Amino acid sequence: MVALSVLTDATTDGITSNLNSLWLLVAAALVLVMTPGVAFFYGGMVRAKSVISMMMMSFGAMGLIGVLWVLYGYGIAFGKPAIKGWLGNPFDGSLGLGNLVGIGKGGHMTGDLNGLAFAGFQATFAIITVALISGAIADRAKFGPWMIFAGVWATLVYFPVAYWVFNLADGWAPTGAGILNGVGVNDFAGGTAVHINAGAAGLALALVLGKRVGFKKGLSKPHNVPLTLLGAALLWFGWFGFNSGSEAAVDGVAAIAWVNTLAAPAAAILGWLIVEKIKDGKPTSIGAASGAVAGLVAITPACNILTPGWAIVLGILAGAVCALAIDLKFKLGFDDSLDVVGIHLVGGLLGTLYIGIFGSGIGLIDTGSFAQLGSQALAAFGIAIYSFVIAWIIGTVIQRTIGFRITNEDEVAGVDTIVHGEEGYALETV
Repeated sequence: MVALSVLTDATTDGITSNLNSLWLLVAAALVLVMTPGVAFFYGGMVRAKSVISMMMMSFGAMGLIGVLWVLYGYGIAFGKPAIKGWLGNPFDGSLGLGNLVGIGKGGHMTGDLNGLAFAGFQATFAIITVALISGAIADRAKFGPWMIFAGVWATLVYFPVAYWVFNLADGWAPTGAGILNGVGVNDFAGGTAVHINAGAAGLALALVLGKRVGFKKGLSKPHNVPLTLLGAALLWFGWFGFNSGSEAAVDGVAAIAWVNTLAAPAAAILGWLIVEKIKDGKPTSIGAASGAVAGLVAITPACNILTPGWAIVLGILAGAVCALAIDLKFKLGFDDSLDVVGIHLVGGLLGTLYIGIFGSGIGLIDTGSFAQLGSQALAAFGIAIYSFVIAWIIGTVIQRTIGFRITNEDEVAGVDTIVHGEEGYALETV
């Protein structure tokens, strides 16, 4: 991930700079489409009487996190340091509270094309990270408490973690890099800040809210498989912007990221289906969609640093490992409804650590050193622990005060009508 100062370098040719900004704006639009993609992907896998609730959690994240990012999230994640290495200044930058109250950079919008394009692109990362968490608590969460959780978690976890991982030590952060970037972690597009972050938070909320009524393997089948496949397609489509756009330039790194974003999930589909065939006897369309997402998750931190051959190997591993990991919830007794832990946490860990071994020029195979693997592990497990602890605290406080989970009776009746007063499929009766 490049820092904003790279985009605003005065030596950059004007035409090239504008082209890069155009690509960032297009990539931002692609990434924004991924959040409705998450809504479709998750929505198809829940019960018919929970589909509106499931999709609203993603659309609610788009509304709330989009506003918070403009007000102060961008400053925390990419402002000049308020606490060196740990936290940006929420009043700093060309957006937000500093402009709202007339302080900061002159109290007005700068009109900087490159900077604003970067800020918009990064906003879409914050939005989808929060939306991903919702799959862990499908079928049993209230909407209002979810929105409170989303805002507090983004403020305390996502915005600072984005600073730790993505903020570089250069002109934009003159007094030091984000703490994890400073130790050399390679997370090109958010394997730690997005997927491990969301997966760990999802695990915490699954534990806080408890199991669904009658929780067991095969409790509920996806009510609309084509909807889930549509969501997977939108996710894959948008992910090209997610990964390639993270270069913030039209160059060879963006191109290799694009190719790897094709190769890894394609291989992961095969890896998942092979395991599914061996384990359950039949390859399924939900398995293919889940395998694609697992491969996309795993390649996200590594798409800039792997050859396409190693990306294929990573994809096969991610598909196979995540296909096995989704059954952990039954063995360990936590109800991660839509496998946020098995796909995003496990897939993010796999992709992040894989770099330390197979990353071109930095991994163990090329250098003979475990140094990069150590940096990757520090970032991966550090963020996982931080996100889990803070999410557990926020979720527990909400549950014990205003209540996060709906009642068992309302869960059985259907969260859509109870919480939103709507039905996903209101069929006319004669």
